[in-house]
Amino acid sequence: MHPVVTRTDFPEVPLVSRGKVRDIYDLGEHLLIVSTDRISAFDHVLPNGIPDKGVVLNLLSDFWFGRTHSLVKNHVVSVDVADLPASLQKHRDALEGRFTLARKANMLPVECIVRGYITGSGWNDYKRTGTIAGMPLPGGLVESDRLPEPLFTPSTKAESGHDENISYEQSAALLGRPLAERVRDASIAVYRHAAAYALTRGIIIADTKFEFGLIGDDLILADEVLTPDSSRFWPAGTYVAGRSQPSFDKQYVRDYLLGIHWNKEPPIPTLPDNVVAGTASKYREAYERLTGTPLP
Repeated sequence: MHPVVTRTDFPEVPLVSRGKVRDIYDLGEHLLIVSTDRISAFDHVLPNGIPDKGVVLNLLSDFWFGRTHSLVKNHVVSVDVADLPASLQKHRDALEGRFTLARKANMLPVECIVRGYITGSGWNDYKRTGTIAGMPLPGGLVESDRLPEPLFTPSTKAESGHDENISYEQSAALLGRPLAERVRDASIAVYRHAAAYALTRGIIIADTKFEFGLIGDDLILADEVLTPDSSRFWPAGTYVAGRSQPSFDKQYVRDYLLGIHWNKEPPIPTLPDNVVAGTASKYREAYERLTGTPLP
């Protein structure tokens, strides 16, 4: 197990941003993206971290970036501590496994969501309107059904709070139609590849979220890819349509917070040890199932 890291401070390099999970630093030509063990729920970062969570997010993303580079270019330069600049070598123990040296890209102002199964907000939309993101679907679908084809359902990026779902036509107005088509087609291609592979490892990828940027004219897949934070992973062995599914993510955390009837406002509760341990085990299991290797 790696040491729990909930915050990084590297005075040798400028901090660009501190998000819900990632701390990003400017190294000049590249970015240093550090995946911490912070965990958020209901739009709040919780006081305690989840052991190994950041390492799982970082190394699982790197695994998928490697598998999908023939479909779309990505931002990865290295995840090897030997490639850290000299000024950061003293921090290599804290950084090992949880950082990516990344190319800088001009990030696009949309979240690229692909849905292969009907769940979450998509299920709520369908029950209400018979559509998802304005796209009509066959009647009679039940919760967690596999969709006839993967759906691209973009959203805008919110600085805080929830992203706002938009139609494909709205994404085309934001990005320009040629770029919107490239983004849609790349999103669906990566999802199809990953979903087919994951099934061979006993995991259903119900839906996922991608982020893209541009370097010159090149479309670049960036941020994190196909992790338990950006995707719904379901165990294929227990999948039954018509109900909600257990998942490889922070469901332990959500269930605990709902169970104590937290009002989703400060003060933010501290998670008990059993919830932390259960959540950590789910993240590690997702990594090990998908990659076929133990977490380093």
